Amino acid sequence: MKFIDMHCDTLMEMAKLRSKPGETLGKNSCGVDFEGMKHGGSLAQFFAVFLASGEAFEHFGMEALADDVYIKALYEIFTKDIAANAGMISFARSYSDLLENEKNGKMSAFLTFEDGRAIDGSLDKLKMYYDMGFRLITLTWNSKNCFGSPNSDDAQIMKEGLTGFGHQAVEAMNELGMIVDVSHLSDGGFWDVVKTCKKPFVASHSNARALSPHRRNISDDMIKALADAGGCMGICFVPQFLDSKMSTENSTVKDMVAHALHIKNVGGINCVALGSDLDGTNGNLEINNIAKMPLLLDALKNAGFTHAELEAVAYGNALRVIKESMK
Repeated sequence: MKFIDMHCDTLMEMAKLRSKPGETLGKNSCGVDFEGMKHGGSLAQFFAVFLASGEAFEHFGMEALADDVYIKALYEIFTKDIAANAGMISFARSYSDLLENEKNGKMSAFLTFEDGRAIDGSLDKLKMYYDMGFRLITLTWNSKNCFGSPNSDDAQIMKEGLTGFGHQAVEAMNELGMIVDVSHLSDGGFWDVVKTCKKPFVASHSNARALSPHRRNISDDMIKALADAGGCMGICFVPQFLDSKMSTENSTVKDMVAHALHIKNVGGINCVALGSDLDGTNGNLEINNIAKMPLLLDALKNAGFTHAELEAVAYGNALRVIKESMK
């Protein structure tokens, strides 16, 4: 069955591996490449430009780069590798692009930001990145930025909402046709998005807080609000976001199914989607490559999901949001 994965961090990995022979988005040693996508049945993949902190660059053994230089470097990797594999994949900027690509036997690649700090409080920059082809912004990562505050173990930070610019930017994203993503956002920010956003939004890579109380997951009330807004949330493969004790290094299909069932029961089947976070997490991953996505879909079928429900989870719900939130 075809599928859409709403989040991976492979571009960051490619920036680290670019000097090694044979490491491209077409085929690589990471969790996502075009060959693996094709083998697994991918309809579309969202590729994130993750805005790394100085500490993250150091952790990854990379030279720290200014945001604009770093974004340009990842953008060039993305566009050049797509061009080199034009027979199987195309850069998609809209719902109609995705349909046209599928009609031509091609997969689609969408470009996103993880951390809206690159917007730097400027609606002109937001428009500039839209014109480059960015179609989703994960509003925050793990630090405050021009949009708002991240989810945090600090209860006060967790209550903080969108900034004044954050409200303006969400409205502008709706107008432009960029999907608003609340993964990593504070609870207060989430509820501000519910009030401000006029189009369906997503939690691209978050699980159910009722099953794993990690701050990165979302509560049942949030799941209901997301569903009521016509949005969806991507089942995330990060071990700590799946495990009830948040302590395991094992990411299992069994736990993914449990979260999918819970989200379905709380928000309805139209709220459940896929958001692997491959290449953005460590641990023992049962699905450690995009080619293995059918393992999850088969497990959902065995857990009682009907064919129509499987289609909704695999691609239908994400496709609906793309249609309604992108121009």
